[in-house]
Amino acid sequence: MTTFALVIVLFSAVLHAFWNLLVKRVNGGMVLLWLVFASMVACFAPVTAYILIVQRPVIGTPEMIAMAGNGVLQLAYFYLLSQGYRFGDLSLVYPLARGSGPLIVTIFAISVLGEHPSMVAVGGTVLLAAGVLLLSANFREMRTSGAYKGVVYALLTGGCIALYTLWDRHAVHDLGLNPLLYLWAGSVGQMLITTPYAARHWDEVRVTWRDHWRSAIGIGVLSLLAYALILFALTFTQVSYVAPAREISVLIGSAMGSRVLSEETSPRRIIAAVAMVVGLIALALG
Repeated sequence: MTTFALVIVLFSAVLHAFWNLLVKRVNGGMVLLWLVFASMVACFAPVTAYILIVQRPVIGTPEMIAMAGNGVLQLAYFYLLSQGYRFGDLSLVYPLARGSGPLIVTIFAISVLGEHPSMVAVGGTVLLAAGVLLLSANFREMRTSGAYKGVVYALLTGGCIALYTLWDRHAVHDLGLNPLLYLWAGSVGQMLITTPYAARHWDEVRVTWRDHWRSAIGIGVLSLLAYALILFALTFTQVSYVAPAREISVLIGSAMGSRVLSEETSPRRIIAAVAMVVGLIALALG
């Protein structure tokens, strides 16, 4: 993995962890999602217009299908993740969601796509996986606190991450779609899909916007930028390297959960953090 790709992934991880913190703080539902999608569409419309007018990308049937699929998968991801945060801590849901998805992607990339990461990189992936498990392995606490619902939603989110990562890799790597244009089009689809719900709950929309408009815009902008950086990295780096390297956002998210939201800090999580950092270094060297 090149240094340039690693820097991109690390910066994306910081943005990703921060917008997840905002989601957890607001603890909203579908109304918040609609506001986030609307913010994405509005904030990135000028950039998208520039891409369409100046670059004039070719958009045929395969590209339209790819963008529509992205909208559906991202909507499912946002919904499942927000539901997970309604039942579980950021430092529990975030590691499970972010960790399980990339691991599935890496296994698929090696077994189906024929990618061949080095043994050092494979070892780094294993260490990152071990760190994820350590961060979220207090099963006794899950049973007694009822947090198992958050775990279920987190694992469903992880499966959704695996699907959209592979889908999006095809869009930007094989079809050559511009990452920002691709994600913006998906945001339009997400907004349109959730508009009927928002229209039926317009009073709630107005209250949520009044109380949390900064968070809604922040989540929209940061989430789109974070993933656009990952898609850019996928245009020149194997997905079996990029997907596990993204898991460093789990460490950042857990640290935020502990420091900002006063969630649990334990020796187990410190050990997990060390394992993940060593795993990231192995990926970089591999």
